[in-house]
Amino acid sequence: MIPHRCVLACLVLGSVGCNGRDGPPAFDGPPVRVTCTTTIVADAVQRVGGDRVRVDTLMGPGVDPHKYIPFPSDRRKLDDAHLVFYSGLHLEGKMADLFEKNKDRWRAHAVAGGIDPAKLLNADADGGEHDPHVWFDVQLWKYAVEAVRDGLAGLDPPGADTYRANAAAYLKELDALDADIRKQLATVPADRRVLVTSHDAFGYFGRAYGFEVVGLQGVSTASEVGTARRAELAKLLGDKRVPAVFTETSVPDDGLKAVLDDVRKSYGHEVKLVGGDDALYSDALGGPGSPGATYPGMVRHNVGVIVAALSR
Repeated sequence: MIPHRCVLACLVLGSVGCNGRDGPPAFDGPPVRVTCTTTIVADAVQRVGGDRVRVDTLMGPGVDPHKYIPFPSDRRKLDDAHLVFYSGLHLEGKMADLFEKNKDRWRAHAVAGGIDPAKLLNADADGGEHDPHVWFDVQLWKYAVEAVRDGLAGLDPPGADTYRANAAAYLKELDALDADIRKQLATVPADRRVLVTSHDAFGYFGRAYGFEVVGLQGVSTASEVGTARRAELAKLLGDKRVPAVFTETSVPDDGLKAVLDDVRKSYGHEVKLVGGDDALYSDALGGPGSPGATYPGMVRHNVGVIVAALSR
């Protein structure tokens, strides 16, 4: 039997002392070697760090962090890093506990960990009490960018002015992005602002931009989908005559397809399944050259797809 993913994480990452050091490597000048858990976090680090950082990522494009099982090579990437940045709020499940327990070994920073709890949505996911998908509210993701700036500047004071300048420019870009997508989303009629996805990752999006958000699975894709949940979603789609539901690049679409069959048979309503090249980016960015290769690109892609599918 294959061990539970939490046990595997502990086996791969939990033991210390493998490289003979009691702490992270000494930093004596750029580039700052940074290891990030997700592509979304890595994108923020690269934007703020610029040429002064060298970024390595544990989870590649399209990888679901809720179900990620560490590789033995991940331990080496963490041990060799001057800094480690992870999303936090238990997006990475038990890996977050390991970062907390190994603070003396890895200079690990949870980029979403400093956000005021009053600004967070409650959700029990992978052991955490809050919904970790904060990047779906562009204004909220700015706090993560600031955390990256402060973490880099704290390790590399000579580069602090560079990090502050890069972060300021990026924060200004995010303000413009937020304003632009608000204009686009305002074109979706109020009665069609129902966003149904594979898992409940878009809560912050719904709160920020005025959409009812429903996921087949819960906030974590590690949760199971029962028959009651499937029937509940089918009823919502049939009663509200929702025109489309959206697959995600990091989550299989089998569950949604089954629900749409139920809607067709029980409610006589045909719902479009938006997927393929139009699948939404949720827990990971896309690969190089894809529309979602960067955080702003991911946001623009998602909004464009949502507006096109839900507008009359």
